[in-house]
Amino acid sequence: MTTTTVNVGTIEHIDPNLIVVEANVRTETQLGREFVASIKANGVLTPILARRDDQGNLIVRAGQRRTLAAREAGLATIPAYVVSADETTVERIVQQMAENDHREAVTDADRVAAFQQLAFEGLTPAVIAKRLGSKPATVKAGIAVAENAVAASAIVSHSLTLDQAAALIEFEGDVETVSVLIDIATTSPEQFAHAAQRARDDKRVATMKADATADLIGRGFEVLDRDRGSYETDYTSISYLTTADGESVTAENIAASEGRAAYVYAYSSSDTATVRYYLKDPKAAGFRKSSGSGATSGPMTDEQKAERKTLIANNKAWASAEVVRREWLAEFLSRKTLPKDAAQAITVGLTVHHSMVGKAIQNGNVLAHTLLGMKRANYWDVDKLSALMEKTPTKVQHVGLAIVLAGIEDSTSKETWRYPNAHSARYFVQLAAWGYGLSDVELIVIDAVAETAATKAAEEAAKTTE
Repeated sequence: MTTTTVNVGTIEHIDPNLIVVEANVRTETQLGREFVASIKANGVLTPILARRDDQGNLIVRAGQRRTLAAREAGLATIPAYVVSADETTVERIVQQMAENDHREAVTDADRVAAFQQLAFEGLTPAVIAKRLGSKPATVKAGIAVAENAVAASAIVSHSLTLDQAAALIEFEGDVETVSVLIDIATTSPEQFAHAAQRARDDKRVATMKADATADLIGRGFEVLDRDRGSYETDYTSISYLTTADGESVTAENIAASEGRAAYVYAYSSSDTATVRYYLKDPKAAGFRKSSGSGATSGPMTDEQKAERKTLIANNKAWASAEVVRREWLAEFLSRKTLPKDAAQAITVGLTVHHSMVGKAIQNGNVLAHTLLGMKRANYWDVDKLSALMEKTPTKVQHVGLAIVLAGIEDSTSKETWRYPNAHSARYFVQLAAWGYGLSDVELIVIDAVAETAATKAAEEAAKTTE
């Protein structure tokens, strides 16, 4: 036989001005005119939860907003359910979080404050997560936000989500990036993940360039602020030079040469920076130009420069968007319930997109495994998808959709935005319909295909009227 202990109390009608409002996990009461007006007209219909302290004072445990609204509305009394309760801070916070979530969901800022207070009381993230019904990772992120001045301030003053505030921690000290991210979070939240990933990539690229630059300066190289074209004569690339013996010149050959210089460039798709080496006066350093070197194609036109700038910018944006998109796909496939049109999407994938899906299947479904949180290194590894379906029959549709989406996703690259096609456009339209926030470079694919279709339709219409 199981015995359950019930905390029994009594209903009392108390002057709201005589009730003590404890420190509450909700940082903003947000009473609102309509709420106060409703309290004034109808009174407090649901009793507040309160307790008496050792001095006999009545203290609110749950019902802070109702108590404050009753004071503002000038009510003489309000109903209070008075119970004997544990006075520990931990119990107070847990009860208030539960009560507030049931009535009006607390903000992420309130949640972060609660995580921090509970951590101060000595609770570990795992224990806090269990008590509040959260995930340990969420609690850890919340505590990190609370301990970071920039993130803690932003989540309150700009009503950011916990994920958005946590992302700001990565850019502490970079005022401009933090400002841009906050602006995007408040004006275009669907683009925040893309903006944050681009900022991460830019930061990593800058770090790679800075490290390589410091190394070059330490070795006595002049670091150029821009690359040099073959038509320019102030510096000569060592790729155009040979030694006295006719061998290609290497970085080691010019390690002690006068006028040695270098240009550093890096891309987010690479793990290290690339260095292009130059000499100011190759002849004085004992080298000579190789035959056929130094082609003089001339400087780029302004139009060519603009095209190249756009190409570089969109390639960078695509690399960042790919990271965000695949993280979103992994989260999407981890959901317990898939969209109602999942079966239709699988059918479309196996018919309309069959070549892309088939190629991925032949190559071992590596990305499908990754999206489902399973490790498969290469084609020769054992396919774990069938075992997953046998072990968890409810995941059959998830696996099928993962195979389809991974096959289409695997076929995308930087060339996708440069050469849009109807298959890719349809894929991105479907992701958007499921809630994925498309980045500007992904929208290029959809817009370009739509424009081509509209042009073709207009041409066909013109032919029929001739």
